[in-house]
Amino acid sequence: MKIAAFFDIDGTLCRDSLMIEHFKKLLKYEVLDEAIWHDNVKYTYDNWKKRRGNYDDYLKELSEIYVESLKGLDKKTMDFVAGQVIDLAGDKVYMYTRRQIERHTEAGHLVFFISGSPDYLVHKMAGKYGVTDSIGSRYLLDDTGMYTGEVEKMWDAESKRRAILDYMKAYDIDLESSYAYGDTSGDLSMFELVGHPVAINPTHELLLHLGDREELKNKTQVVVERKDVIYFLTPDVKACTPEF
Repeated sequence: MKIAAFFDIDGTLCRDSLMIEHFKKLLKYEVLDEAIWHDNVKYTYDNWKKRRGNYDDYLKELSEIYVESLKGLDKKTMDFVAGQVIDLAGDKVYMYTRRQIERHTEAGHLVFFISGSPDYLVHKMAGKYGVTDSIGSRYLLDDTGMYTGEVEKMWDAESKRRAILDYMKAYDIDLESSYAYGDTSGDLSMFELVGHPVAINPTHELLLHLGDREELKNKTQVVVERKDVIYFLTPDVKACTPEF
């Protein structure tokens, strides 16, 4: 059986969301109206930037607006902008995660990207880093090649669980010897399935979930990267939760 490493992308490998970067590029190239950002997203975005809002809430709201905004756009345009995103933002990643991808590859492990970002971004990112396989949220097209606004999601825990189990069967993977890297509660199912979970710059919500489950907490490594320093911590929620 083979050893694998499963990586979330947004906030785990990339320092921001590929979907957000793509959204911004669609606005910059005037594929989408700038008013969409100012009228619908800016308030939530500013709150998050000022650390007055929750990242998961911001991402959820932006995802809903993004999906709605894609209706009627054509695949050719989306693929072009997606390529621009990976060319410009594909190297804006965490040092630790990039090194882990390299180390797993050098060790002969299988490497997978499992991300809630659109599959047309995830697959391009996977090609850039030479990983074994990848899966993202699938944005559906109609018969003319236009996006319908329907999505087969990959950003929730249950979808990621199914993806790993499918990979396990297809690639004959030993999950107990394998690794998973993530940063939000949507990655918990990956952590549950493998023997070596790693929480990278975890959200408060993820730390709370780890704190409530002793067995999962004990096997999870917490990594925090700030500037050019990487910290290795234990998932002690009381120590990590700020008091106000």
